Amino acid sequence: MRKWLLPEFVEDVLPEEALAIESARARLLEVFRVHGYELVAPPMLEYIDSLLTGTGRDLDLRTFKLIDQLSGRTMGLRADMTPQVARIDAHLLNRAGVARLCYCGTVLHTRPRGLTATREPVQIGAEIYGHAGIESDIEIQQLLRAALAACRVANVRLDVGHVAVFRAIARRGAVPGELETELLEALLAKDRPGIAALSDALDGATRQALRALPDLYGGPEVIDAAARELPAYPEIGAALADLRALVRANGLELSVDLADLRGYHYHSGVVFAAYSERLPSAIALGGRYDEVGKAFGRARPATGFSMDLREIARVAPRQARPGAVLAPHADDAALRAAVSALRDRGEVVIVDLPGHEAARAELGCDRQLVQRAGKWEVEAL
Repeated sequence: MRKWLLPEFVEDVLPEEALAIESARARLLEVFRVHGYELVAPPMLEYIDSLLTGTGRDLDLRTFKLIDQLSGRTMGLRADMTPQVARIDAHLLNRAGVARLCYCGTVLHTRPRGLTATREPVQIGAEIYGHAGIESDIEIQQLLRAALAACRVANVRLDVGHVAVFRAIARRGAVPGELETELLEALLAKDRPGIAALSDALDGATRQALRALPDLYGGPEVIDAAARELPAYPEIGAALADLRALVRANGLELSVDLADLRGYHYHSGVVFAAYSERLPSAIALGGRYDEVGKAFGRARPATGFSMDLREIARVAPRQARPGAVLAPHADDAALRAAVSALRDRGEVVIVDLPGHEAARAELGCDRQLVQRAGKWEVEAL
């Protein structure tokens, strides 16, 4: 067996991609900072009961687990940083008002999300805690648009939904828990024949509403169609009002999908996904998740989004890497001062170590430091 082989869906990040990831990280964190979001850095490793609190079975299956040799308790390598940030808000910051937090770090997945995904995403995201109104959902979506614009990700489409619609239909129709799970899976797949078969024994209003959900997808006009076709439950009316507010805030750059129920057991209200024409899957996912705060013993409403920096770097336009300056290897105080001055201005200066003249082309230098009339000057190579 080759000792340098990595596990499946795990890979090294080489210089060009690593630079693109770091550049995107810096731009995104600066966008978050100027919008008032404070950076936090949770640990990679936590006890499993804290790490998975309130997140449902999906995250449990994606989490690597191991035994802590100090305590004997089961620990997990984080698969999602959002619950960790919710814990920080609930128990460490303990603020009475609104808290805006952001984060960035590697997460690990037992299985990749898709055929081209990595099991080691670099997750970056932002969250608002302490405000339950649609205004914070609007703010977080506008922050997402600003973040993607800063990375020059073009032609972004935002899809929004609301888990309260299906939740109200299932509860009002007294749908049993096992059947609710099966219907959820069928709705996510937009499996119309499956939905029809699963809902056949339910009452007429519930059956009709469930069968309508897969077709309630499209532009803002879908909201009016939903108001006509779905039962007039107060929960559904409130959800549609939220979606109308999002349309007003985002204009026509928004699609509505009432069958998009990803994270159904995790989210509690508005859900959304951002798509770029260069990726088949969502480039960012987000939504409201008030229940996580409750699970930590402090009922704090919350909404936010997260992205994989490696995917952002993949779809964002690459900036040309500026050429470096080649400096000779010499014990010369004036040369050292010239090199320091260039580096202080942000220039990359590479010292040409003896014996490697033949490999200079690999260094990416387009200029060199040469001594002219006792002064060190930069010239083109």
